[in-house]
Amino acid sequence: MLERLNFIENKYEELSIKISDPTVMTNQKEWQKLCKEHADLESVVIKYREYKKVQEDIEADKEMLREDLDRELKEMVQEEIKELNEREGILLQELRILLLPKDPNDDKNVFIEIRGGAGGEEAALFAANLFRMYTRYAERHGWKIEPVSSNETDIGGFKEVVFMVKGDSAYSKLKYESGVHRVQRVPDTESSGRIHTSTATVAVLPEVEDVDVDINPNDLRIDVFRASGHGGQCVNTTDSAVRITHLPTGLVVSCQDEKSQLKNKEKAMKVLKSRYYDILQAERSANIAEDRKSQVGTGDRSERIRTYNYPQGRVTDHRIGLTIYRLEAFLDGDIDEVLNALITAEQAEKMKNLGSN
Repeated sequence: MLERLNFIENKYEELSIKISDPTVMTNQKEWQKLCKEHADLESVVIKYREYKKVQEDIEADKEMLREDLDRELKEMVQEEIKELNEREGILLQELRILLLPKDPNDDKNVFIEIRGGAGGEEAALFAANLFRMYTRYAERHGWKIEPVSSNETDIGGFKEVVFMVKGDSAYSKLKYESGVHRVQRVPDTESSGRIHTSTATVAVLPEVEDVDVDINPNDLRIDVFRASGHGGQCVNTTDSAVRITHLPTGLVVSCQDEKSQLKNKEKAMKVLKSRYYDILQAERSANIAEDRKSQVGTGDRSERIRTYNYPQGRVTDHRIGLTIYRLEAFLDGDIDEVLNALITAEQAEKMKNLGSN
């Protein structure tokens, strides 16, 4: 591991020189690529240098102990060595985590698709709750929300809502939200006070570049139509809404959020590419033994990942067995505690897998 860390530090120093070279800066595309590579290595290098400094301090203290010290000073040095040894162990663990294989999509923006599942209108209202939760979470992180399409119900729910989250490393956090979300509560329309169980599905897809996936234009059917609001009424007098069908897979994407047909087409193509990329990734994963072993749970979208229980005010994530009793704050976008626990669990699983290889 230390050999690898030395290599990373040397590479970081080489990149520092390159990105400061005026001749390299003239090629903006190459310079930006080098800057990203440099930034990706920075956290590892900073931690490694701190680790090396702690080791140097330990050796310096041990050297002091070989001198003729009075008892009080000797005890101080011994105590400092003990603290430094503890710090060394913590830094070593942090370095192991930083060196774990990274998801190549972690730095990307994401598309989130929420659909009401079992439960009719109540499921659609829950889908709206989830949409608000992710919107508030994005606001807390300074991320931008861009609507793509939605199918609203008459009482404020969503049969389906698709939107984009643009922000630093959005996918690295939100990828854990893919799956079936279950809610247990008394609907407003329930006069007897009986608790109902409803579901909504969430799909989180990384935004893909043209280099990530290649779609043949001849495989597409593009239809245009007038945008409509909930209840079916037309909200636009021109055919600005766009529906794109990928004929080989049967994937269908609609976008009607923009007034411009061209902009709707661009957004719909981005969603289509992300969905197609997700299919390709799933096919590749299916060919790997112990599919998705390094991830928390199976990641299968049919899997129930979380329950929101209103009467008890609790949220339970079934993948890691974590329950918290602050449902209201969670639905207001304060979801980092659970996401961070999922990240830690995934890192622990990866560490275990590396250790067994």
